[in-house]
Amino acid sequence: DEGLREEVIESLGPEELAEAVRDLETDDVVDLLEDLDAPQQDEILEALEDADRVAVEQALTYPEDSAGRLMQRELVVAPEHWTVGEAIDYLRTQQDLPEQFYHMILVDPKMRPTGYVTLGKLLSSPRDMKLQDITEDSFRTISVNQDEEDVAYAFNQYHLISAPVVDENDRLVGVITIDDAMAVLDEEAEEDMLRLAGVGEGSLSDRVIETSKRRLPWLFVTMLAAIAASFVIAQFEATIAEFVALAVLMPIVASMGGNAGTQALTVAVRALATKDITSANVWRVIRREVLVGLVNGVVFALVMGIIGMLWFGMPMLGVVIGAALVINLLVASLAGVVVPVLLDKLGIDPALASGAFVTTVTDVVGFFAFLGLASVVLL
Repeated sequence: DEGLREEVIESLGPEELAEAVRDLETDDVVDLLEDLDAPQQDEILEALEDADRVAVEQALTYPEDSAGRLMQRELVVAPEHWTVGEAIDYLRTQQDLPEQFYHMILVDPKMRPTGYVTLGKLLSSPRDMKLQDITEDSFRTISVNQDEEDVAYAFNQYHLISAPVVDENDRLVGVITIDDAMAVLDEEAEEDMLRLAGVGEGSLSDRVIETSKRRLPWLFVTMLAAIAASFVIAQFEATIAEFVALAVLMPIVASMGGNAGTQALTVAVRALATKDITSANVWRVIRREVLVGLVNGVVFALVMGIIGMLWFGMPMLGVVIGAALVINLLVASLAGVVVPVLLDKLGIDPALASGAFVTTVTDVVGFFAFLGLASVVLL
C-alpha cells in the first residue's frame, strides 16, 4: 500500500532508510525512489554501492511506467560459446548472483542477447554440451522503452518466466521477471476497478481533502447524467400524474438497465486492458453482448410483466414495463461494449470515462422507453 509505505518512510531516519534499501534489488529501489523528493533520493543513492547507484540512476532516466523502470540490473549472463560445464562453474564461483533467477541469458561479443537456458536444462545436460544447443525456442526480448502494461501483457500472452531487456542498439541492459510483470497486471486491474467506480487511486491514509478532490469530478458528471434523466421524466409529467403506478415502476426499469450496462462495461474494459478485444473480433463481441441483453431482457420482461399486471390489475401496464425492459437491457448491453471500445479508439482511458456515459444512456433510454410506451399504450 503506497500510503502505508509513505508513513513508514517518514518514520525512518535517512540513515535507517538508506541501510534498509541496500538489500533491495535495483528495480525495487527504483520503485521506492520514484515516490520520494529529491533530497531523500540523494541520501539513498549515496548509501548505495557505486555499481548499484549507477544502475538506479540510469533506470530513473527512462520514462515512467516503462520497461526500463520495471527491469532489474542483476543478471546471470554467459557468452554464447560457453559449454554447460563452464556455465555451472561460473555460477558456483560468483558471489553477486541475484537471490532468484530463472534463466541464464546468452550474449554475443557485442552484449546482444541470443537466447537463454533454463536452470533445469543447464543442470541436466552434459558438461561438454554447448549452451547454444540447449537454448529455449520461446526467446523474446523487451525494449527498454516499452510500456510496462504491454510488457505484462506479453508475459501473460506468451507464458514468459523472464525476459531480457535491450536498449536501442539491442544490447542487454536488464531483465524483467514474472513477479514484476504480474504485479503490473494486479495494479492495472485495481486501477481499472477504481476508475470504473469513479474514485481513482488512493488509500485509507490519504487526507480528506485529497480524497474529496479525486471524487468530486465524477460525482459532478453523475449529477449531469441525473439531470438529463430528470429532464426526460419531466416531459412525461402528465402521463405520470394520470398513472401513479408508473412512478412506482420507473426505478425498476432504470436499475435493471444500469446493472446490465455495468456488467457489459466491466467485461469490455477488462477485455480491452488484456487486449482480448481486437479489431478482428470486436463485432463478434458486440453481437454476443447484444444477444445476452436481448435474452435477459425477455426473461425479466416476462417476470415484471406478470408482476405489474397482478400488482396493479392492468394487463397493458405489464406489457409496457416488459417492452421497456427489453429495450433498455438491449441498449445497455450494447452501450456497455460500444462506449469503451470507441473511447479506446479515441485514445481515452475507457475505465475512466465509460461509466458516466453508459449510466446516462441507460437512464435516458430506460425512462424514455417506459414513459413513452406508457403514453402511447395507456392514454
